[in-house]
Amino acid sequence: MNDTNVIGRWRLRFRRFTPRLAGWTPRDRSLASVGAMLAICAAGFLSWWVATPAGPRLPLIVAPMGASAVLLFAVPASPLAQPWSVIVGNMLSALIGIAVGRYVADPFLATGLAVGLAIGAMTLTRSLHPPGGAAALLTVLASHHPQSLPYQFALQPVGLNSCLMVACAWLFHRFSGHVYPHRPAVSIAAHATSDPAPDLRSGLQDEDIDAALAQLHETFDIDRDDLKRLVQEVQLHALARRRGSLSCADIMSRDVISTEQYATCADAREIMHERGLRILPVVNRVGILVGMAELVDLTEDEALVASVMKKAVTAWPDSPALELIARLSDGRAHGAAIIDPDRHVVGLITQTDLLAATMNLAAN
Repeated sequence: MNDTNVIGRWRLRFRRFTPRLAGWTPRDRSLASVGAMLAICAAGFLSWWVATPAGPRLPLIVAPMGASAVLLFAVPASPLAQPWSVIVGNMLSALIGIAVGRYVADPFLATGLAVGLAIGAMTLTRSLHPPGGAAALLTVLASHHPQSLPYQFALQPVGLNSCLMVACAWLFHRFSGHVYPHRPAVSIAAHATSDPAPDLRSGLQDEDIDAALAQLHETFDIDRDDLKRLVQEVQLHALARRRGSLSCADIMSRDVISTEQYATCADAREIMHERGLRILPVVNRVGILVGMAELVDLTEDEALVASVMKKAVTAWPDSPALELIARLSDGRAHGAAIIDPDRHVVGLITQTDLLAATMNLAAN
């Protein structure tokens, strides 16, 4: 066996012990470090500030908050990092640890019982949070000291620390580019009907996800709806790759009619009727895209377009055109504005354009 094969084998074995977070970028790593540092400092200081000086001497911040910070800032989309899980999971586990420490004398039995009961309680309340196990262990060990912990310990500092950490994460992620609390990618009917959303009427179904999860016999740290959306996006990217490099520039309309944001709805509606359009890109006075106007929303004659326009779906000219399928198939948007780096509109792709391009690809 040559040296190259030996090195390759060892690399494969080593990779089993070095998992990589899907989608985690160097930017995310830096943000996680900065966010955790700021949150721990802020939570400790604020806990000290609100604590009653005359009360019992308690730590300003408890050790499980370090583990909570990892989830809140490194994987804010995780179900284990959501506010309910952080606050309820930590407090409930701390209460269980205090109770077990008071009534179970044997320290070995008490520690195992506290952590096991904490996991069970968090599972039943849908508040599973890994640092909760540490909170249970911390409180059960402290309760075996001559002065056992009061039940209020679960409220201050554990509950207070948890609330402050969640508040810090909410504030920090307003600027990090991540959404927190995370909102799973749920598809709903856009027109308030009982029909499933368009992207759920065919293709990947809920039972397909359930069958795959049952076959794998694993629990994954991702919301079920997020998992379904991820698989759908993977399928679309795979389709775009197999079908070649059809770009937005290849199928977009280039003679784009737009309206200014301070035009009246009556003026914009008249343009649409004259041209047979359903949507109009909305630009400011220097031609920068600020939104999208749809015919159905232009009902008040004297209202300004800016007051009824929606956020525009956008893409670059060299973006794969088929990647717009998911964004234009949920019933919320009927077209995408193709923009240059200065956000000037250089083209427009409607659902009709995308359908025609897909049919042509299928025929070839």
